[in-house]
Amino acid sequence: MPGEQHQPKSRGGTAMSQLSDGFGRSFPYMRLSLTEACNFRCSYCLPDGYHADGRPQFLGVAEIERLVRAFAALGMHKIRLTGGEPSLRKDLEQIIATVARVPGIRKVAITTNGCRLPRLLPLWQRAGLTALNVSMDSLRRERFHAITGHDRLPEILEGIELAQQLGLSSVKLNAVLLRERNDDELPQWMEFLRERPVSVRFIELMRTGDNAEFFQRYHLDAEGVINQLTAAGWQQRPRAADAGPAREFNHPDYCGTVGIIAPYSRDFCKDCNRLRVTARGDLRLCLFGDFGIALRPLLQSDQDREALIARISGQLGLKAAGHGLHQGNTGITPHLASIGG
Repeated sequence: MPGEQHQPKSRGGTAMSQLSDGFGRSFPYMRLSLTEACNFRCSYCLPDGYHADGRPQFLGVAEIERLVRAFAALGMHKIRLTGGEPSLRKDLEQIIATVARVPGIRKVAITTNGCRLPRLLPLWQRAGLTALNVSMDSLRRERFHAITGHDRLPEILEGIELAQQLGLSSVKLNAVLLRERNDDELPQWMEFLRERPVSVRFIELMRTGDNAEFFQRYHLDAEGVINQLTAAGWQQRPRAADAGPAREFNHPDYCGTVGIIAPYSRDFCKDCNRLRVTARGDLRLCLFGDFGIALRPLLQSDQDREALIARISGQLGLKAAGHGLHQGNTGITPHLASIGG
C-alpha cells in the first residue's frame, strides 16, 4: 500500500511505533471516539443524558480509514473504538471491518455499555473485533439501574457470556469506584472471577469539567482496593507494552484477573502509551489536556496523507509529563462521554 515505507520493522517483522515524546514514552495504542452520544445516563458522566449540540457530524468511515492508515504508517498497531456509546453508530460493523483491514493493525477493541452485545457481538467479531471492554459498575441489578439509569444488567451479563463463548482474545469489565454506592462489592466480584477468565478493572472516579460536586461526594481512593487485593493474596502482573493504564493482579485460585486504574496515584502518567482522537477528528495528547489538534481537514483526501502523517508525528513534543488533576485542572474534557475516557 502507498506510504507503507513509513513503517519501521523490528527483527521479528513487527512494525515499531515511531510515535514517541520527550519523556521516552512511545505510543502503539490509539483510542478513537466514534460518537459523543450515549443512551445511558450514568451518574458520574451524563446524569441528564446526551443532548446533541448541532455541531458538525462525527467522522465518517472514509475519514476513519485515512486516519487509521496514517497512525499505522507510524507504527501504531492497537485501536480501541470508544464513544459515547459506539454501538449507536449504525455503521459500526463497517467501521470495525475497515479498521481491521488496515495493514499493521493487529488489535481492534471496543469499549461499550454492553446493551447491544447479545444481538451484535457476533457481527462485530466477524468484522474483525479482537477485544471487548464492557462498562459494568455493579453486579447488583438495582445498583446498576441506579448508577446508569437503565435496568439492563441481565442482557449485559448475557453478552459477556457470549463473548466468552465466541473466544475473544480479551474480555474486560470496567467498574467506576463510587464511595457508598458500589465500594462494598469486592467479595462479589471475586466470586464472579473465580470461574470466568475475564478481567474486572476498578477505575478511580476522575474529576471532569462538570462533575465537581459529584466528585467531592463519591471519589474513592483506589489504593484501598489494592490493599484488599494484596491482603487476600493477589499479586501484580508485569505490564504488556501495548496495555492500557491498569495495574493487573492475579491469584492462583481465580480464573479472572483484577485491574486497578488509579489516575491520582504517583507516577500514573510515566507509562502512558496511548493517544486519543475525538469523534470530530481532534488529536488529544492527554485525556485531561488543554488543547486538541485538528486532523479532520487532512482526512478529506488521500492526497493529504503525507501532511497528515507529518501533523500527527510533529505534535508529540507538546505532550506534557503528566495531567493536572492534582491541581484541579481537568483540561477541556467536560465529561468522559465527550472523548471516551
